[in-house]
Amino acid sequence: MHYTLHQLQIFLKITQIQSITKAAEELHLTQPAVSIQLKNFQDQFPIPLTEVVGRKLYITDFGKEIALAVEKILNEVYAINYKTLAYQGSLSGRLKISIVSTGKYVMPYFLSDFMKINSGIDLFMDVTNKARVIENLELNEVDFALVSVLPNKLKVNRVELMSNRLFYVGSSDLKFKGTPNKKKLFEDLPLIYREQGSATRNAMEGFIETNKFSVRKKIELTSNEAVKQAVVSGLGCSIMPLIGIKNELKYGDLQIIPVKGLPLVTTWNLIWLKSKKLSPAASALLEFLEKQKEDIIKEKFAWINNF
Repeated sequence: MHYTLHQLQIFLKITQIQSITKAAEELHLTQPAVSIQLKNFQDQFPIPLTEVVGRKLYITDFGKEIALAVEKILNEVYAINYKTLAYQGSLSGRLKISIVSTGKYVMPYFLSDFMKINSGIDLFMDVTNKARVIENLELNEVDFALVSVLPNKLKVNRVELMSNRLFYVGSSDLKFKGTPNKKKLFEDLPLIYREQGSATRNAMEGFIETNKFSVRKKIELTSNEAVKQAVVSGLGCSIMPLIGIKNELKYGDLQIIPVKGLPLVTTWNLIWLKSKKLSPAASALLEFLEKQKEDIIKEKFAWINNF
C-alpha cells in the first residue's frame, strides 16, 4: 500500500462529515480533488470503504474500522510535530473548542492574538447548536465549550467572557403607528425561531412563556445567519443576540424594537469539565484570557454599550 498522509486526512474528514462536498469545504479543496483522493485511497483496498445510497454517502463497517486506524496514525503524526516544536521551545499542541453558532461572533476575538503568539498550536473549532456543543464536552471530544447557558447535568469549570444580550428585532422597513403592543409583535407578526436545541430559542421560548404571549405565526430556521437574513428581508421578526447583528444595525437593515422585559441578558462562558486534565495549550489559553480578557472586550466589543 502507498497511501499518503494527505489521503488519510481527506478520508478521515469524509468519515466524520459523511459528505464529499462538505469535506472539501472544510479542507479548502475542490470537490473533484477530494473525490480523486478518495478513489486513490479506496483503490488500495479490496473491500469498499464507502457506499452511496439514494445520493447519500455512507461509511461501510470496514470503512469505519479503517477510519479508527487512520485517526490513530494522524494523532501520532501530530504528536511528532508537537514534540519537535516543544524541543525548539515553542508551545505546541491541538486546541479543540466547540461553540454555539452565535459564539462565532465572540470566540475568534478571544483567540486571535493567542494564536498569533503561539503559532505551534493547531486550532479546531466546531460551530454547532447548544445540544451538540454539550455532547462534545460530555464525551470529552473537546478541551473547551463556549455557551451562554450553563449545562445542568455536567460538573464544569468556567471563565466568564462577556455579557450576551438578546433584543426583539425587525426589518427597518417595518413601520408602526405609535408604540407597538404585544398583540401586534407576537400575534400579528410572524415570529422566527431558531431550531430545537438552540440556546437562543430556549431563551426566546422562556420569555414568551413567562409573559404568556400567544404566538400564531411561527417560522423555524436552522442558523443565526438564516434568521438574520429572514428578518432583514421582512419575512418576520425575532429575538436575537445583539452580538450577531452589529453590521445590520450599523447600515440600517435591522431595527431594535423596544419590548418590556428585553433585553434578555446571559453570559458567554468558556467551560470545561472539572475532571478534564488540561493540555499545556489549553492551560496557556486560560492564562492568556485571565490577563487579556478585559482589554479584548474594551477593544473589540465597546460598541455593545451603545444599546
